[in-house]
Amino acid sequence: MRALFIGGTGTISSEIVRQLSLDSMWEVWVLNRGNRSVLPQNVHSIVADIRNEQDAAKKLADMNFDVVCEFIGFTEADVARDFRLFAGRTRQYMYISSASAYHKPAASPFITEGTALANPYWQYSRDKIACENYLMQQYRSAGFPVTIIRPSHTYDERHLPLALHGKNGFWQVIRRMQENKPVIIHGDGSSLWHLTFNRDFAVGFIGLMGNPQAIGEAFQITGDEILTWNQIHAVIADALGVSLNIRHISSDFLAAAGKKYDYDFEGSLIGDKATSVIFDNAKLKRLVPAMTTTVPFSRGARIALDYILSHPAECQIEDPAFDAWCDRVIAAVDLAQSQI
Repeated sequence: MRALFIGGTGTISSEIVRQLSLDSMWEVWVLNRGNRSVLPQNVHSIVADIRNEQDAAKKLADMNFDVVCEFIGFTEADVARDFRLFAGRTRQYMYISSASAYHKPAASPFITEGTALANPYWQYSRDKIACENYLMQQYRSAGFPVTIIRPSHTYDERHLPLALHGKNGFWQVIRRMQENKPVIIHGDGSSLWHLTFNRDFAVGFIGLMGNPQAIGEAFQITGDEILTWNQIHAVIADALGVSLNIRHISSDFLAAAGKKYDYDFEGSLIGDKATSVIFDNAKLKRLVPAMTTTVPFSRGARIALDYILSHPAECQIEDPAFDAWCDRVIAAVDLAQSQI
């Protein structure tokens, strides 16, 4: 079977490509600009920018695929382009959407694929909803063989899952932990969250590839483990061997305080991580019984930190602007509380 990955080098897709490259049943192709990591052995490369439709069509020539996997489609225009490129040329088109598309504020923390899609707080999520609507319309009207995938918070050895960080990623929060500076956690830190290591996610995704029962359907793929944000930060601190100095601040305050500095915490917090979610993966597990959590966060955090601490140039990107912002926000809250 022949699979094409558009992107193929990100947190989620790179592990799927790696696992498939070890399976003799699959012939794996990756289409991207060729600017990132080296592909696994036996993986074929098409160097093209998918946003240049004419060039991509030329590079794809008359190739057909059993599965096309889109990991970098963020707008309706992106998936409309894919429809033009792959209609009649693939038996399955798998689109990576987002679990952040589910209704906010949540009417219930228990989330299934039937939960309504609506997110007034985050443009990213609204764009993903528009992509899903377009693709399902093409499935209904033209028979385009779409499968929708909704990941939540998936991480790998190069990243640590944190709710609040600056534009340079997670490292500055780790530095604050190491220096015993207060680390901001939104709300009271008790909201529930699913974390999924990419090795586990890949099992669920691969199990849906080429599966006719997945056509015309949406699936959320998350791990079974549910933690609070207090627990998530505590696990990281424990793996670092440091004490955790927590400062709880309301999500609304953080969203307002971030706007001046172009931090979209309204979207990423109020529109996503501040809401407790419990994902029901029964639909996925009916088709992929092997999907389970094999890397709990207590292990995954240590795997990630082993890599991050040993690859400073790649992973330890300082963010003094975010560090200063945290100090200002904490000082502002302290001042307000002192005047009550």
